[in-house]
Amino acid sequence: MRFSTDARRNETVYAAFMSISQPLAAMADRDTVARRNVRILTIAQALGGATPPIIVSLGGVIGQQLAENKALATLPVSLLNIGLAAAVIPAAWAMRTYGRRVGYILGCLAGVMAGIIAAAGTGSGTFWLFCLGTFTAGFYIACVQSYRFAAVDSASEAYKPRAISLVMVGGLFAAVIGPQTVIWTRDLGPAYPFAATFLGLSALALLAIPVVAMIDAPAPAKAASGGRPLGEIMRQKRFVTAVVAGLVSYGLMTFLMTAAPMAMVACGHTIGEAALGIQWHVLAMFGPSFFTGKLIARYGKDRITALGLVMIALAAVLGLSGLSLANFWGALILLGIGWNFGFVGATAMVTDCYRPEERAKVQAANDFLVFGFVALASLSSGKLLHLGGWDVVNWVVFPAVAVGLAMVALQAWGRQKAALQA
Repeated sequence: MRFSTDARRNETVYAAFMSISQPLAAMADRDTVARRNVRILTIAQALGGATPPIIVSLGGVIGQQLAENKALATLPVSLLNIGLAAAVIPAAWAMRTYGRRVGYILGCLAGVMAGIIAAAGTGSGTFWLFCLGTFTAGFYIACVQSYRFAAVDSASEAYKPRAISLVMVGGLFAAVIGPQTVIWTRDLGPAYPFAATFLGLSALALLAIPVVAMIDAPAPAKAASGGRPLGEIMRQKRFVTAVVAGLVSYGLMTFLMTAAPMAMVACGHTIGEAALGIQWHVLAMFGPSFFTGKLIARYGKDRITALGLVMIALAAVLGLSGLSLANFWGALILLGIGWNFGFVGATAMVTDCYRPEERAKVQAANDFLVFGFVALASLSSGKLLHLGGWDVVNWVVFPAVAVGLAMVALQAWGRQKAALQA
């Protein structure tokens, strides 16, 4: 009788152990794949993420040299973001239909072509051809921007914020690779100014192809498994808040970053100093990624996102306080850190809003809205700088930050109230 009782007790303990250990084992195995993908995507981010710093460092300066209408000087940078926004939905369709690996290889090939076209434009002094090259680069960056979402495809809920943050560490290396490509190649081939720099951009995209080919991505989703209607998902308060926080943090970062190199040159600073300023800015954008995920896990997505928006406002305050190199570089550094906290936090919010079968369309909708706004911000930045100067560009930051902070605060208050009532 005692033997029978002990046996039943042992069976109960074993069953309880298995009910706990099996999900934990599955989660550990799932995160093993996710961690491998994170390493691959971090390298791809370092190579692909070098493209925007190259274009931002030179786009406005080359635009001023080539464009007859100087108000269009930042059009090449704006077209990078317009191309990005235009490519988000086609890129998402390609990845949903053929898988992320194929989509990312196509993106890299677009990056190779973009560099060649831009080099031809600068070498021949043809403004519209240079603009076509930066627009084509947007198709590459649409894929690069989705690396952060690819990192969470195979990740557990607990690992998702850290996976997003770690992939963006690749941008830290891009912050060095991009500006240094400008510095080392800008004087090569003096008969064709900056053409070597954009050929370097093509080489970086070419190097990324074997890297993205190694990603272990889930099989493409079946057409029938679409989940809820997109409109229903987008009406969620959490999704609206995530989009607003993302477009404010990314839009304002682009708005200031696009104008800063031209403002620096106009204030007597050199192109090399402007390029280094962008390098420090991009380092600040991605350097915090080593610990942003941990901060989100400890303090929550809402608080870290709000902190990022506050830091963007502080960058504008520093930009208004003087025109020295320290003011410009300090503002760009604060802007980069603020973007990291705001954008990583907003991206993590988006992952709360969809089911696995809905991820492709929801991620595409989010990025289309965010980068569509970013394109408008970069285009208006150059015009506003031309008409009103650097101070006016900085003053625009404050009302946008106020809107973003209000949305995040209301969302956090609503979630806290719901938790207390539960």
